[in-house]
Amino acid sequence: MPSSRPVIAIAGLGIESSTFSPARTEAPAFHPQRGPEVLTRYPFLASGTPLREAADWQGALVGKALPGGTVTSTAFTVLSDELIARLRELGPLDGLWYDIHGAMTVEGMDDAEAQLLTRIRETIGPHTLVSTSMDLHGNVSRELVHATDLITCYRMAPHEDAMDTKERAARNLVDLLASGAPRPVKAWIPVPVLLAGEQTSTRIEPAKSVYAAVEDVETKEGVTDAAIWVGYAWADEPRNRAAVVVTGPSATQVTAGAEQLARGFWDARDDFAFVAPTGTLTECLDEALASTARPYFISDTGDNPTAGGAGDVTWGLQQVLERPEFKDRTGPTVIYASLPGPAAVDTAVKAGVGATVTVTAGAEVDDRHAPPLTLTGVVHSVRHGDRDAETEVVLRVGSVYVVLTRLRKPYHHEHDFTDLELEPRAADLVLVKIGYLEPELFAMAADWKMALTPGGVDQDLVRLGHHRIRRPMFPFDRDMAEPDLTARIIASSDEPLSGADE
Repeated sequence: MPSSRPVIAIAGLGIESSTFSPARTEAPAFHPQRGPEVLTRYPFLASGTPLREAADWQGALVGKALPGGTVTSTAFTVLSDELIARLRELGPLDGLWYDIHGAMTVEGMDDAEAQLLTRIRETIGPHTLVSTSMDLHGNVSRELVHATDLITCYRMAPHEDAMDTKERAARNLVDLLASGAPRPVKAWIPVPVLLAGEQTSTRIEPAKSVYAAVEDVETKEGVTDAAIWVGYAWADEPRNRAAVVVTGPSATQVTAGAEQLARGFWDARDDFAFVAPTGTLTECLDEALASTARPYFISDTGDNPTAGGAGDVTWGLQQVLERPEFKDRTGPTVIYASLPGPAAVDTAVKAGVGATVTVTAGAEVDDRHAPPLTLTGVVHSVRHGDRDAETEVVLRVGSVYVVLTRLRKPYHHEHDFTDLELEPRAADLVLVKIGYLEPELFAMAADWKMALTPGGVDQDLVRLGHHRIRRPMFPFDRDMAEPDLTARIIASSDEPLSGADE
């Protein structure tokens, strides 16, 4: 292996943590990968690829969890201690790629990603170059920007460019190391706006144009990367808000670019709207039944497991099963995904396909909106071995096919349904615990509405009750004064950090 190649480690922990959910996230949920196994996460680092050959890549520890509740302090300690120990074993490093989400909340801790990166810095030293990749629904504090040299995030919601973003972060790091250039200038601007992802989808305006401007700024001479973070709306921490960071060798250009992007986001604040028509669940069901569009998708948004919901709120399914239209098996075909219920799954598995069972599921974690739900139905299918759910069971109750899981699982792909002997394209209605539809579901839906349902990721942010975010903040303070959108030039990690994280 040529000694001229820089040695770059890969490390990070990622999750979206809703502080409005009673759920707690433990270490196994991160499915941590270690050592050489880390490299298998990234197709662009496959053996023989140009980026793989450009550096000596060393996996430390990378773990990514399904969005959920606050991470326990024990889980964070166990994982971060191991991550640090593995980095220490690697010895001197030229670079580190910090692969995170950016919205992790840990018990008793604010700004967990910045605190972890500070520990990493203490291990690898102040002169090692660090590149950070994030979800655009992450949070970017002054401290996080200070501890990294390059930082970027997704530019699409839904996140169809997730792997492209990770590759950009890795490539920017390799290029910086190869150039021998000084550390980039970092211009950071906190933007006092906090909106849900479903209100900021890049499929529609104004987010489509706001994010199109990112690439325009990035193409400017003297700019390496530009990024806009929407922030994470369902956590209550001082860092939660939108932010802009532009990096590059030119202080003039990164400052101008950051201020352009921040102004564009702020000026569009009143124009952001939900990516689909919305209504109460009753209104959505009524419209779906009256429509001829098939399949008709309805998002049960308040308990979306990929935004941090507990996944076991029974309120939505209860409303569906109470509808007279679905009481008989000859009624409109409905698929509902999903509801965790370990005991219910065990009963159905033991009874077998074709058996009629009575089971109780849900509300083991989040029982604030409805109690556990008892339902009687015919076991339609059973599937074992899913990475998230472990075991899945489909129970037909009247004309509703209810997906029950041992552990919560998101349903984003057509095969998630067909693997369970369900045909979503042939269904009348498909209800999914989700926000905006992921690409495969969006392409499949003949029509679609978002039901504004209760849960840990309620779309009505004002009624959730944030107490710790920095105020004033839009939309909580709609008449707030014009904010300071001038760029803050953040010191390099080997220099003292000055200025408050305002």
